[in-house]
Amino acid sequence: MRTFRNRTTVLAAAATAVLTLTVTACGGDGSGVRSAGSAADSSAPAPASSAPAAESAESASPSTGTPGSTGTGTGTGKNAGATRGAGTGKAATSPTAASTPVCTPKSIAISAARQDGPPYTHIVLTAKNTSRHSCRLTGFPEIQFLESHRENVPAVAKSRPAAPVVLAAGAPAYARVKLSDGGVDEHTEPVTDFAVTLRGSDEVIAVRAPGEGGIAVDPAKWATGYWTPQLRNGADDF
Repeated sequence: MRTFRNRTTVLAAAATAVLTLTVTACGGDGSGVRSAGSAADSSAPAPASSAPAAESAESASPSTGTPGSTGTGTGTGKNAGATRGAGTGKAATSPTAASTPVCTPKSIAISAARQDGPPYTHIVLTAKNTSRHSCRLTGFPEIQFLESHRENVPAVAKSRPAAPVVLAAGAPAYARVKLSDGGVDEHTEPVTDFAVTLRGSDEVIAVRAPGEGGIAVDPAKWATGYWTPQLRNGADDF
């Protein structure tokens, strides 16, 4: 009987201990649940805080994405290069006089026409750019009217243009040429053809004198103006 009772007591004590442990664990219902709740609560704000973090990351991506910025910068660099190229293009499409090639006899056609009425003391030379590119016409026409006078007709300094003459494709330039004073007692000689040389070239361009009988020139009076884009009042009156 004592043995049974002792076993019963031991079993009861064991059961009590198990019950105590269980209650403690369950009693942690207050503390344990709160702990879990606290852990859950402490982790719950994490999504809320992670959302701003994500937003800040997205907002920061353009700046932190320096490669992206670098990509944009690369584009800007290309645009900058294009702008520089455009500056060089602009130098190519509107060339300066220094970079424009000099007109040659192959790219220029020269014709002569009378100016004013009798006694026809002046003619106008027209030099037209017949090429497909711009060229620079320098100085004045070097004219030789007579075989007996091999010197060039002298130029009038006041007719010299302020800027170099750059002719676009198909554009003309002009030079006014004085033949004589038109006096009855002048010593003139008839000319039906004459030679013109462009500055910087040795090639002679033959020009037909205007009129059926040609022109009458006086070596003591003749003179020529510089090539200009147009005839100008005053500067070309000589």
